[in-house]
Amino acid sequence: MAIRSEKTRQHAIQIFTAAVTAVQPATLLPRHLSVNDGVLSLGEQKIPRSSFRNLYVVGAGKASAAMAIATEQILGDLITDGLVTTKYGHALPCERIQILESAHPVPDENGVRAVEQTMSLLGQATADDLVICLISGGASALWCDVPTGLTLPDVQTTFDRLIKSGAAIDEINTVRKHLSAIKGGQLIQHCGGARVVSFLISDVPADDLGVIASGPTVADASTFQDAHAILSRYGLTPLLPERIRQRLDKGLTGQIPDTPKPGDTLFTRTINTIIGSNQVAVQAAAQHAQSLGYQTQVIPDLITGDAVAEARQLVSRAVQYQGARPVCIIQGGETTVNVTGTGKGGRNQHFALAALNELAHLPPDHRSLTVLSGGTDGTDGPTNATGALIDSATLAVAHQQQLSINAYLANQDAYHFFNQTNSLLITGPTQTNVMDVMLAIVT
Repeated sequence: MAIRSEKTRQHAIQIFTAAVTAVQPATLLPRHLSVNDGVLSLGEQKIPRSSFRNLYVVGAGKASAAMAIATEQILGDLITDGLVTTKYGHALPCERIQILESAHPVPDENGVRAVEQTMSLLGQATADDLVICLISGGASALWCDVPTGLTLPDVQTTFDRLIKSGAAIDEINTVRKHLSAIKGGQLIQHCGGARVVSFLISDVPADDLGVIASGPTVADASTFQDAHAILSRYGLTPLLPERIRQRLDKGLTGQIPDTPKPGDTLFTRTINTIIGSNQVAVQAAAQHAQSLGYQTQVIPDLITGDAVAEARQLVSRAVQYQGARPVCIIQGGETTVNVTGTGKGGRNQHFALAALNELAHLPPDHRSLTVLSGGTDGTDGPTNATGALIDSATLAVAHQQQLSINAYLANQDAYHFFNQTNSLLITGPTQTNVMDVMLAIVT
């Protein structure tokens, strides 16, 4: 039994790894970017080299350094200059594109400096130039500008409270857009009329261009009124710094212009192309599971609800499964956690701990279940883990060490629980980011 359990755990990790591998920039970008006979193919666009003077590369996100390397390998000395910003520990060596690092998920001074340097580079662009923008998840924090009248602590406090509120990513990014001068399509205002082609790796439900990285190159349909409503919905308005409230009030009364809207001629020369998504990762996971001899069941809908509720649902699916075994049930998405405890963890670790709690309440003969939840970016919350993996062996270790699942769950301290049960999933930076992959194996 122990041998079978260990083999199943290894298979779960291999299936997750296959998902991450499928959405690496080195795999994705060459499908959308190439050069042949002096003509650049950028998505569906064919752009002769003779039609632009300079080519600038900018971008941000947890995958941006790997995207920069892939871009350099394709374009080489066609690149005039470049600068991308990634998370600490995610930088990679590039020759023509400078790589900066800043903080995520709460921004820091380096994120502000990164925006300043990016704006300085884009300030060189003219209508005769081409700008390639490399965007992936995490850019909303990594690219942090501080609009006039605000301070960095104002922005940091607001971002932190938003993230911990349980708000969905589209809601969080709606607020972020209205506390910025580059998000929500405003980056295009700094490109000097150049042609802009953005390649995006999606980390949001429905692959909404306006939500990925807070849509710096995309017309924004949301408004100051929407941002205000979201903050009110989660009871955050009275908790915000005074300067943040003042900015939102000015936006509501038209004293600050809203973000550029769909139909604005600002975007006439801008093209946005999604090159990778959670669906690609989930399908790759399913294919690898099949190669290992598993039946597969892919949940078609992205998971976006509360982590505990979604973990309960996945375990329930696994327990009620009536088909051929072994089976691997796979789903993707990004759960939410309303942080009220003082512990340490992330949504994937919290999901796994909630799944373990469900497992603990099953009869012993229904515990032939392994659950893994991991972030495809290699980090889960403010920890060095990407998620966690649980099974009946985890239960046994917890019982042996007299660890209370309920107590750690209530304090949202999954990291310290799983650190003691040797159940953390640690990959290091993966150089991509397409939300999370969750799977349950029933033997």
